[in-house]
Amino acid sequence: MTAPFKQHLIDPEICIRCYTCEMTCPEEAIEHDDNNVIVDATKCNFCMDCIPVCPTGSIDEWRVVAGKDAAYSLEDQYSLEELPDQEEIALSSTAATADDLDPVSALLAEAHKGAGGKAKAASSAAKPTVNLYNLSHPVEAVVQGNYRLTSDTSDADTRHIILEFQGKPFPVLEGQSLGVIAPGVDFEGKAHLPRLYSVSSPRDGERAGYHNVSLTVKREKGGLCSNFLCDLAKGDKINVTGPFGATFLLPSDPDARLLMICTGTGSAPMRSFTMARQRMVGEKPGGMVMFFGARTPDSLPYFGPLSKISSDMLQQHLVFSRMPGEAKEYVQDRMRRETNLVAEMLQDTNTYIYICGLKSMEAGVEAAFDAIAKTLGQDWTYLRDTMREDGRYHVETY
Repeated sequence: MTAPFKQHLIDPEICIRCYTCEMTCPEEAIEHDDNNVIVDATKCNFCMDCIPVCPTGSIDEWRVVAGKDAAYSLEDQYSLEELPDQEEIALSSTAATADDLDPVSALLAEAHKGAGGKAKAASSAAKPTVNLYNLSHPVEAVVQGNYRLTSDTSDADTRHIILEFQGKPFPVLEGQSLGVIAPGVDFEGKAHLPRLYSVSSPRDGERAGYHNVSLTVKREKGGLCSNFLCDLAKGDKINVTGPFGATFLLPSDPDARLLMICTGTGSAPMRSFTMARQRMVGEKPGGMVMFFGARTPDSLPYFGPLSKISSDMLQQHLVFSRMPGEAKEYVQDRMRRETNLVAEMLQDTNTYIYICGLKSMEAGVEAAFDAIAKTLGQDWTYLRDTMREDGRYHVETY
């Protein structure tokens, strides 16, 4: 009897088509077409290099099939709109158990230490539209504005870029991303893959009813697409794909409490959440808390607009790591200082946590949550996993 085979798959509903896994895979086992990103079972050696780099957890999916010959083909995977259910597999008395099929189990356990698991959308979140436009069928957007957010004296050049889709639909929700295709070709002569950017405007636009979309983009040394965007002028046109993302979404429940933790341009989805909440419930007190980190005030995006938001509606903790004459402080340090506040929110089953920014912030934020959970006599890993299963814990770092 043929031994069962554990096959690596990617969840097409959650994948945001950032292609980081494809660029990371040393075996070139991951590829894509206009719709899906897939894994070639004949090339994948379960090295797990792709697992920790996936921002959504969509790549951490496995199905046991009746044998390697019964694995889902490339054509099968390209046609998937959702993951197939696990089929019943008959094991012979001499066949290996599922855990013994390959070295995946031990490697997965190690890879999951930081990721925590597969995210779920808030139960009250609106149903997102995903992958409406793709590489072979992008939508053209026109630049309505490009404004510098950071001080002219700051080394950080961060931009607020507004796009309009010339009457074509682009139904995007707060927390989703879009892809921008930079002009030209790569060193192999191929068109550049889209680079993903979180949307920083509410679903109905920068101004209610205008249905335009804004991005928060920082100029980076050697940044192909980011610098292309930062240099755009009003009236310029670009090709866009998306929307992408089905889990990092704002709950529609007006009583939901939001604990937002971000650094730099990770503030983009938090801005969209805040503006949407203002339009949804007005200046309702006690609903949102934000820990926002930057090097200095003049390098913090939206520093001016943030000062105009009522502290009753949005409790802000702006944290700076490079203030002259002061000790470095990061978001996780301020969280520990505000232990009572964070602990109270962790105990509220209507609290939703969103973390966005550089991947390097993850370890410090996790350690802070762990310490704060201990003050409650709780295990942070169990609490985090429970919140994630409830659609109340979300991480998107790059």
